[in-house]
Amino acid sequence: MSAADRLAEARELLATHPVVDGHNDLPWALRQNARYDLDKLDIAADQSASLHTDLARLRAGAVGAQFWSVYVPGRLAGDDAVSATLEQIDIVDQLLERYAAELVPALTADDMEAARKQGRIASLKGAEGGHSINNSLATLRALHTLGVRYMTLTHNDNNDWADSATDEPGVGGLSDFGRQVVREMNRSGMLVDLSHVAATTMRAALDTSAAPVIFSHSSARAVCDHPRNIPDDVLERLPANGGVAMATFVPKFILPAAVDWTARADENLREHGFDHLDTTAEAMKLHRAFEADNPRPIATVATVADHLDHMREAAGIDHIGIGGDYDGTAFTPAGLDDVAGYPNLIAELLHRGWSHPDLAKLTWSNAVRALRDAEAVSRDLRARTSPSNATIDTADAP
Repeated sequence: MSAADRLAEARELLATHPVVDGHNDLPWALRQNARYDLDKLDIAADQSASLHTDLARLRAGAVGAQFWSVYVPGRLAGDDAVSATLEQIDIVDQLLERYAAELVPALTADDMEAARKQGRIASLKGAEGGHSINNSLATLRALHTLGVRYMTLTHNDNNDWADSATDEPGVGGLSDFGRQVVREMNRSGMLVDLSHVAATTMRAALDTSAAPVIFSHSSARAVCDHPRNIPDDVLERLPANGGVAMATFVPKFILPAAVDWTARADENLREHGFDHLDTTAEAMKLHRAFEADNPRPIATVATVADHLDHMREAAGIDHIGIGGDYDGTAFTPAGLDDVAGYPNLIAELLHRGWSHPDLAKLTWSNAVRALRDAEAVSRDLRARTSPSNATIDTADAP
């Protein structure tokens, strides 16, 4: 079969089993680049000059459901983090109202299926970093009420109750209050997201959670030895938990040769007064100048497929998915340049012998099932238990 035929086959499959993508940072990109001015960055128009995401490219990529990240950086702490998270939630709601013909709010697995039947993109929210709740279980529940359906336990830095993959060990994974957070997420029906967390935190969360966990945007550590990726022993625990690991496309997490290059490029940004996660036009100009003098190792569709092959072997076909991290990364793999690229990945997996039923699980069914199972756990816990009013001061008292 020719490459063109495989791509046509991929598009046909995706028409019935579209992509559930676990993580897209468009809300933060709108804050950085336009201070939430949707006239200035109208995603109904072509935004390829400044964003990875717009409506036409979501359609071209066969995205059927998107978890929009309501991320705020770790430098925002306390009530500032909560307020910024609320602003992020608000801009997603603005997007859903403005583009209602294309995007539809989704709170449940049934909502996702209904959106698929309508031909609209189911839109869910995911909070990226436990600092967003300011050590408050009531705030956690409020985020759920506002539509947040997963929370990543940390971002790049530790918080008071959980250790990050890219920080020094703090509480040894999860503190007692951290375990309370996980249990309250189970009770609320909010998926526990283990991307960004330390391996010790992953294992502690799996020990604690009664509901499926997810990794909204992480790949295989055995393929690329980066702390943001998932060790095999954790992947191997997902069948018993029911969780789903959603492979990311970020080159520095998937291509070993890109790890050192990106570290040097990020340091170049910091030396010029920019945050290493900055993807504004000014920051990208610096990146491009650095790249001109220091050629960048290029990840490809095959690089991502290598991770998915390994993740399927370690966790099983029922426990893997896709989380591109578009608009949250300066660089993307060749062939997966933006949200229109998903058919290229499916075509590559077809070339490697993946079956249609397996691909349908990868793109759609696994993520929907994980949310549905979390909803069932929530119903059971709500029937038997009351909301927790534990505080970090009492739970983690010496």
